[in-house]
Amino acid sequence: MASELQGIRIHFFETMSGYASLGGSSFADGFEEGRAAGLPLSLHVNVDVDDLAGFLASPEHGARLTGWVEGPLVGGRAEVESGRFMLMPDTADLKRKIMNYRVYCVNADGERFTLAGQKEVQHHFGFDLWKDTTTLYTNLFVGHVAPEDAARADLLATGILSLGVVDFVKVLRTVRASDAAGNHSLKGLAAFGEFFAGSLWQVYGPSLPPRPYEAPRVYARFTTEGVRGATITEHPFSTGDGLGLSLTRFQRASCDDVVLIIHGLTTSSDMFIMPEHENLVQHLLNEGYGDVFTLDHRGSNRFPYNLIRGKANLDDLALYDHPAAIATLRQIIGPNKRLHVIAHCVGALTFGMSLAAGQVGGIQSAILNSIALTACVPPYSALKLGLGPFACDYLLGVEYVNPRWRHQPGWSPAKLLAMGVDWFHPECDSSECHMLSFMWGAGKPALFLHENMAPETHDRLGDLFGGISVNYYRHVLKMVKADHEAVKFAPEDQRYASLPDNYFAAAASISTPMLLTTGQQNGVFADSNIVCHERLERLVPGRHQLHVYPNYGHQDVFMGKNVAQDTFPRMLAFLRAHSA
Repeated sequence: MASELQGIRIHFFETMSGYASLGGSSFADGFEEGRAAGLPLSLHVNVDVDDLAGFLASPEHGARLTGWVEGPLVGGRAEVESGRFMLMPDTADLKRKIMNYRVYCVNADGERFTLAGQKEVQHHFGFDLWKDTTTLYTNLFVGHVAPEDAARADLLATGILSLGVVDFVKVLRTVRASDAAGNHSLKGLAAFGEFFAGSLWQVYGPSLPPRPYEAPRVYARFTTEGVRGATITEHPFSTGDGLGLSLTRFQRASCDDVVLIIHGLTTSSDMFIMPEHENLVQHLLNEGYGDVFTLDHRGSNRFPYNLIRGKANLDDLALYDHPAAIATLRQIIGPNKRLHVIAHCVGALTFGMSLAAGQVGGIQSAILNSIALTACVPPYSALKLGLGPFACDYLLGVEYVNPRWRHQPGWSPAKLLAMGVDWFHPECDSSECHMLSFMWGAGKPALFLHENMAPETHDRLGDLFGGISVNYYRHVLKMVKADHEAVKFAPEDQRYASLPDNYFAAAASISTPMLLTTGQQNGVFADSNIVCHERLERLVPGRHQLHVYPNYGHQDVFMGKNVAQDTFPRMLAFLRAHSA
């Protein structure tokens, strides 16, 4: 069959139109802001498969793109100099395909642009096949930006293009299959249609979830083998409310600029010292920051504090953990060295809260990833935040939610719930990955893009993440309902009297310059940092910065296999700008 398809060409013409807005943003926000600002954007392309046999045999399923991009953002009309289309290549997800468009174009004034778009073909709820196959999530870059450079590049504009029903009919009318002599080829047309329909069936057709797989442990839990060439010391300390926490110091050389790194909820320092790729601590040491600390706060899976039902909330970290950690660190390094902070997720949120409340000071710069002082979550996440605590406390009767529930011996309501979660997450064979998507955010998976993760990392998610007391969910939900601003959980509780009722209301007092970062496909805290930066710009214009990483999610900004090339350089540039 393959030999019969050699030399057969496939051609069709496609037009997608929508809106995009200037600056790094989420796709949805870019579309809405672009529409409000009158910034239409359209892509008009010829798609040409030069050899159908090779196209079908290749895992990329690639084709050539020619045509033009049109809109005020590209100066009217920009002709495509070269372009590449990939029609549902294999991905790291078992039940996800993509349609990838990348065109390098130039306008009449010689200005060059790159339009990179992707259709996400993955079944979530209801009949979403039409939306998935006709919606192009689009980034526009200045200059010609290769795929491997996208995460480091600054976005010119972001938005959404789509294919309407009339446009879809026009596409069907232009589809042609022809042999080497230029004659119509019904056999080629049928083979191309069979491939397209078959790929969609793999995603949207009914299927059983894969059998969950528990990988053998390759790396010891809490291993430090990912950091080489440094003296490693532990520095325990106590909080004002009586918890024992810890700082870990990785020192290679004396340095006037010291970096403190803070993890998110239920992870630990381990997410910054992973041995399977160049991690953040190793990267900083290699780049001349010879004195790096990591903090394990009360949300760390190295401690048992998450595994009891209680009234712990995010104010506890802002009031007790971060101030005690900074005071301990200052005792170690002295009062005169410049201290920089890199924080992630709930670690970033609560450190931002502590800064706004004046509980910590003397910070030279801060990089806060995914969330800072505003909390935005996908609608499905908001539903889970509302129902989850009640279900866990009063229906399931569990102390905490555990990503390893599926693998516990015997039977329990918790294990049955984990089995049910597996049915809704056929994208991989890791029950821990499924449960983490259930616990945090919305998506399949929610925390990261599978293609960004090393297989070794995916195999040990159960070691890198731990259980969580659901009372934290109540605090996040309260922030979401308070116009997405970080607010105190229990204003009437006198233990927190020194904290502001609304942390964002005190944000103008933060003199520390902050870089807010986020993955553009963040399924946990969505566009929280984008919204936060927009609001901070109205309060203190120019003091803080924003960077959005295309093709990244929430956790993979630090835990992805290529972060040393993709995400760390922007953080390092910010650190250096505020160092000696």
